[in-house]
Amino acid sequence: MLRAVLWDMDGTLVDSEKVWAAVQLRLIPELGGTWTDEDSLGLLGSDLRDAAQVWLAALPAGVITAEELASRIFTEVVEELRREVEFMPGALELLQGLRKAEIPCGLVSASYRVMIEAVLGHLPADPFDVIIAGDEVTNGKPHPEPYLAAAAKLGVDPADCVVIEDSPTGTAAGTAAGAYVVAVPHFVPIPEAPRRLVVRSLEAVTPESLRELLR
Repeated sequence: MLRAVLWDMDGTLVDSEKVWAAVQLRLIPELGGTWTDEDSLGLLGSDLRDAAQVWLAALPAGVITAEELASRIFTEVVEELRREVEFMPGALELLQGLRKAEIPCGLVSASYRVMIEAVLGHLPADPFDVIIAGDEVTNGKPHPEPYLAAAAKLGVDPADCVVIEDSPTGTAAGTAAGAYVVAVPHFVPIPEAPRRLVVRSLEAVTPESLRELLR
């Protein structure tokens, strides 16, 4: 039976990947580095600590520390998300349907808690039963720890959960945790695989169709 649905945030619930990309494309050249759209795509779903090392490698030596760079990019993205967010097609409708059907939902994001709160400010109160933030785990995606932690907090077996993801990194994390993954790729292709459904958007996904995946 379907015991819970575990949501990724960036690129799955909200279209924040373009905000991340815009900040990177602006800030890294300002600091003397070179950055492209392809570089941004390569970091989809990555833990902030891992991304900071990639950003730092694109800059001249000694310009800034990894911690300072991560803080600057992170702060600018949070400010943008506090102002406005754009939800992915079908995401809000599916989330509302799951809440109405009383299916527990968790938010499992590589983003840090303050960024998650910026996004949640645009949603009705308490849309998720548990939240696992990127700064609250030891190992970020593609490691299964974030999804295992969410399932444990909900008191459910990961095999009875559906994970909704948009990136290969997040999809790998959900699969490694043992969940059924619904992948909604937007920028980077995600191949078909066992216990994985690849869809073009969440517009045709319903609570009942998610239940059927585990039957």
